[in-house]
Amino acid sequence: MNPISRVVCSHGQHFSRTGRSSSPLLSAVRGYGGAQFQMEKGARVIDMRSDVLTKPSAAVKDAMSQATADDDIFREDRTVLELESIMAKMFGKEAALFVPSGTMGNLIGVLAHCQTRGLEVILGDRSHMFMWEQGGISQIGGLHPRTIPNRPDGTFDLDVLEDDIRPKDDPHQPWTGLIVVENTHSYCGGRAIPMDFMAELRKRAKKYDVPIHIDGARILNAAVALNVAPRDIMEYADSVSFCFSKGVGAPIGSVLIGSHNLIARALRLRKVLGGGWRKPGGLAAAALVAIQDAADRLQKDHEHAKLFAKEISSHGLGVVSVDLDSVQTNMVLVKVLKKDLSAKAFCQRLSQVSEEELAETGEEAVIVRANEVNSADVRFVTHCSLTTDDIETAIKKTVFVIRQLSEESSADSINDAFALKRVME
Repeated sequence: MNPISRVVCSHGQHFSRTGRSSSPLLSAVRGYGGAQFQMEKGARVIDMRSDVLTKPSAAVKDAMSQATADDDIFREDRTVLELESIMAKMFGKEAALFVPSGTMGNLIGVLAHCQTRGLEVILGDRSHMFMWEQGGISQIGGLHPRTIPNRPDGTFDLDVLEDDIRPKDDPHQPWTGLIVVENTHSYCGGRAIPMDFMAELRKRAKKYDVPIHIDGARILNAAVALNVAPRDIMEYADSVSFCFSKGVGAPIGSVLIGSHNLIARALRLRKVLGGGWRKPGGLAAAALVAIQDAADRLQKDHEHAKLFAKEISSHGLGVVSVDLDSVQTNMVLVKVLKKDLSAKAFCQRLSQVSEEELAETGEEAVIVRANEVNSADVRFVTHCSLTTDDIETAIKKTVFVIRQLSEESSADSINDAFALKRVME
């Protein structure tokens, strides 16, 4: 039994994730391999933009309908309290707090550590908290972010970090209140942060008495990739925010995990940020079901990502490329190489179905959705709502588009050559 399931089962959790809906509507849209997908103008849509797009299973829905419905602001909902207890134990900490979103979990975590306005928070320059969370630690918390360049693997130079920690005896400078690490690192393609890096980071942070928070929205993906228990990662950090609505497949919610004192402060912060729950038992029940067999499902997602990456890499044709060594979890970054082709345009081609494609494949129309990270990189994310058949179909579609783009490049080159010849004549 994997380390994640062992913790859940030890609490005697009674919900089961197994089961399949018999709804005629769901059956009508399940299609290949039993995976759910959306219909768009008669096409089969395989959505690989993000793992937030997972669909709750029938067992999750059943658990939600049977759950308690008590008030968590009064701390009376037994399902919420059970979830928090399980998550605290899983991560090797004293306490946990169920919150509505990962952004709120991160913000509460940072504010709970940095209780004085004007403190400085060191974090990666490509971290989700710095780039995609509205600068909440500044606009709400009055804290000062100090970025440090992320390496391609999501880590950063620890010598630079140590130089950036502020001295406490200089009244001109802000004090360093917190260091934030993202694990896995989304912008770096879902890389799992190495354990030896975390150990050395902890050693240096302790020298200056600076706590460490992990933006661990996908930290269970990291644990699976590194073949360690979540509590092993947390030996090197003081708190973590984990998201239930990504890879593990719950519909909503995150959890902040840390010491009793930190979570006591977090409880007050959750209330003032509007995150107090009145009857969240159904959502907590969904999370409890989702984490039961999370490790096995995440491992399958990782295998799907590596399969997708390998096939796209071997059929890149100079149009795209994939760094196979970077594919560690459920994300694949595809780099666009073709001149005058942007990541956005590549995504648009994946969402189009031509008559030529239908004539060649003789199959149904397929649309693959992916996410442009920047002008040259496209992110594909595997998740538990995608089956092996979905991934294989997405590969066929993506390879077809790559081949089309390659042939267009060859045709353009021939036309340019003829044009040049006419000029020379």
